[in-house]
Amino acid sequence: MRFTSILVANRGEIACRVLRTARDLGYRTVAVYSEADTEAPHVALADEAVLIGPAPVAQSYLSIERVIEAAKNTGAQAIHPGYGFLSENAEFARACSEAGLVFIGPSAEAIDLMGNKAAAKRRMLEAEVPCIPGYEGDAQDDETFIKAAADVGFPVMVKAAAGGGGRGMRLVADAGELASGLRLARSESQSAFGSDELILEKAVVRPRHVEIQVVADTQGNMVYLGERDCSIQRRHQKVVEEAPCPVMTELLRDRMGEAAVEAARSVDYVGAGTVEFLLDEQGEFYFLEMNTRLQVEHPVTEMITGLDLVGLQIAVAQGEELPLSQDDVRLNGHAIEVRLYAEEPEQDFMPSTGTVDLWHVPSGQGIRVDHGLATGLEVSPFYDAMVAKIVAWGDTRESARLRLVRALNDTALFGPETNRDFLISVLQQDAFIDGSATTAFIEETDLSSGSDKRSLSPFQRLAIAAVLDFRASAARTHAASVVVSPGLMNWSSSGRLSSILSFETGQGPAKLTVTAAGSNYSVSDGDAACSVQVLFDDGTSAEISIDDTSHRVLYCTPTEGVTWLSVDGHSACYRNSLTGRAEEDGAAGSGRVLAPMHGQLLELCVEKGQQVTKGQRLLVLEAMKMQHEILADVDGLVLAVNAEAGKQVAADALIIEIEPSQK
Repeated sequence: MRFTSILVANRGEIACRVLRTARDLGYRTVAVYSEADTEAPHVALADEAVLIGPAPVAQSYLSIERVIEAAKNTGAQAIHPGYGFLSENAEFARACSEAGLVFIGPSAEAIDLMGNKAAAKRRMLEAEVPCIPGYEGDAQDDETFIKAAADVGFPVMVKAAAGGGGRGMRLVADAGELASGLRLARSESQSAFGSDELILEKAVVRPRHVEIQVVADTQGNMVYLGERDCSIQRRHQKVVEEAPCPVMTELLRDRMGEAAVEAARSVDYVGAGTVEFLLDEQGEFYFLEMNTRLQVEHPVTEMITGLDLVGLQIAVAQGEELPLSQDDVRLNGHAIEVRLYAEEPEQDFMPSTGTVDLWHVPSGQGIRVDHGLATGLEVSPFYDAMVAKIVAWGDTRESARLRLVRALNDTALFGPETNRDFLISVLQQDAFIDGSATTAFIEETDLSSGSDKRSLSPFQRLAIAAVLDFRASAARTHAASVVVSPGLMNWSSSGRLSSILSFETGQGPAKLTVTAAGSNYSVSDGDAACSVQVLFDDGTSAEISIDDTSHRVLYCTPTEGVTWLSVDGHSACYRNSLTGRAEEDGAAGSGRVLAPMHGQLLELCVEKGQQVTKGQRLLVLEAMKMQHEILADVDGLVLAVNAEAGKQVAADALIIEIEPSQK
């Protein structure tokens, strides 16, 4: 069936990315959105947009009935699922076919088979694709897994058979941790994928995660488009991806590419897909899984091949023959992608939500940014924490790396916490620079060492924040009274203006005195002092000289006493407690257990009147598709439990009150 209109059944950056290619190719486009995404960029990007339900995904983006209905009501003839949500849902692919719609993806049968890790592994063994030793049987009781783990030897990986993206996955180091690992993996898998089926595999120590991009048409033609190295991961989710793999050889690429094609052919695959492997230190590789959809990291492949994978998906879905053979595939240069997450790396990558006070997108030669953000939007607790992808291409790997570091330094997402500084640090580590990083990289690396490469001291950054806070406060004061020329904003008939500001730092409160004379400022905390001059300021970016050295900064002052600042590879929120609200609730060791984000309270592990010890598991909260265990920060007595399991809780809600034990 030929089609001229496409509905994109997704949101965020991937919806924007698919819509752009579809529009460029001349197709009429339709977007769908939830009540939480009314103002989202993908809604405005499409020719038509349909509200399909409330924010929770089960009532909107995961509702097959509502997506199909939206397509029918708008006259869309084909549906592109993006990735995540319904992209690997065989029932959805069948529903599209039954409704007379073209599903831009593989067959429901291929999705069914490869979407179940147990069934996929059995098929790969039949196809003689190298696989990791483990257990992928029907019996799902703990005793069976305990015996299987003993047979293959620890450490082992427990994985959701139906899942991906690190959800429902646990690394188990020894037999004593297995029961807990199985319980958590089952719970997370059931919540994320509607199935608690698990498999078990021998853990390959310090491997690389290398995947092969394949594309196949309905005429039986299939090519592989090189590989991507996705080894740098946290919580088994990818953070940095690159193409080509730094240790790849032509011979190994051919072997892995042929294995990937064989894996895809064994399920009569059509469309774009990715076969993932673990590559060990001896150069042996093992089938991990096949993703029957477009991958998050597909841009790096596009940048080194010059191909548009979404365009190829659409062409194949139209029944067209692939426009290239394997001999036509050429890899040019190197590309590196980082995933910008709304999360707190210092808090075990806890997701972060809130209003985007400022979104500043980098640009430059070789830079690509895929995103669905805008200043003023909400980063919602209902969806994945990944909010953007920043990609750099270069003639060499080092050129791509340097461009990406520069681009990240010119990126600002203020409001929610992000992993931007973490990503900069990753790209500056020796193990990444020399290409030796494996999946153990984040666990084995002290990423705080990235700060060694910064030229400004913490005091100097604080001084800049203090000056920006001072200027914002002065501007608000003048705006509330009279219109004042910028050149007179810091003028006083009695001479220079001074103000005392107090900021909380990792070493405790810091009181600074800021003295202004026009656009020149002196800042002191009693022990140290510096001079600051504002050379240029447009309200979100500024050129600031500190002690006669100029720095470009990105910033915003969304409310009184709050200053977000990005400078010198460091991004932080500075709160002036003399004007802003001091946040004492939930301080470490207080015994007051607050919800760290909006989410569903899955499990309460304690009750009123119970004695608890520091580090004891108190509750399990699900947010942004992940489950988070909250532990006691003190020894003490539970005075109150203010929430119910199974209910939604708001960020900063007081869930449990503990009276600390007297020492």
